[in-house]
Amino acid sequence: MENQAIALAEAVGLPRTVKRVRPRPPWTWLPPGIWPWPLAALGDDSDKIAAPWPDLLISCGRRAVPYALLAKRQSGGTTTIVHIQNPQTSLARFDLVVPPRHDHLRGANVIETAASLHRITPARLAPAAAAFAPQLAHLPRPLVAVLIGGSNACYRLTPEIIATLAGQLRALCLEHGVGLAVTPSRRTGADNIKALRQALAGLPAVIWDFDGDNPYFGYLGLADAIIVTCDSVNMVSEACATGKPVHVVHLAGGNRKFNEFHASMQAAGYTRPFQGKLEQWQYLPADDMGKVTARVHELLARKASRPGCPSH
Repeated sequence: MENQAIALAEAVGLPRTVKRVRPRPPWTWLPPGIWPWPLAALGDDSDKIAAPWPDLLISCGRRAVPYALLAKRQSGGTTTIVHIQNPQTSLARFDLVVPPRHDHLRGANVIETAASLHRITPARLAPAAAAFAPQLAHLPRPLVAVLIGGSNACYRLTPEIIATLAGQLRALCLEHGVGLAVTPSRRTGADNIKALRQALAGLPAVIWDFDGDNPYFGYLGLADAIIVTCDSVNMVSEACATGKPVHVVHLAGGNRKFNEFHASMQAAGYTRPFQGKLEQWQYLPADDMGKVTARVHELLARKASRPGCPSH
């Protein structure tokens, strides 16, 4: 969630400060739009929420909603508030709401996105690719970036699934001569990572060991094709922002929102299921960030033009 908010802030281009809030029960048991005294909900591990209030506040996630609404009230309405995802309260309380399409929200102040907002741009990938190119120079082409998540509230990365995936990746190397740049996550699990390492031992494959700089952007920039597990909307969205073929590994589980997201991405031609083979196709990445950023600038310009409002 934080990455989505930072991505939009970067795209808007204003100086920014990141505030992390960690509210406590019983406030967190209540709907986000009706929290009494939201400041009292903050523990010592939360950042301070206080004046001076910003021109623009970008919030993401249910627990950030009360603090966005607080800034709107305390600033006398001069703070423009933009919420990413479903705020689970009246949409009219926000200047702009940016939910994913599978949330099915509608309104004059709503911009749906095909995928999650992200920080993937050619300007970001190019230097990362240059930095990691020497580490992957020994691998053959095509180079396949493999982005592996793990179990979460909706999906399970089981030993059986990782064994199947490892076998498929091994076959890509042996039968098709590809190189693999694999980046697991903390959620992948030590046993699953061990199984991958054993299956790919001696093959043209690099598996990140969590030591040193994160190669994620570098791998995306260098890859000819991408394989990604289905458990993270962000990872799939970021992979599809490259315009490269994106093959999705489906895990055990799922829910309505995830299922709708993956169905829509496949129907739009961004992704295909990974079934052990690489396919080639082309698509034009959706410019969700462009349309959201344009609306934010429009809102800020409109507010700045009102009598008594500061310029931005």
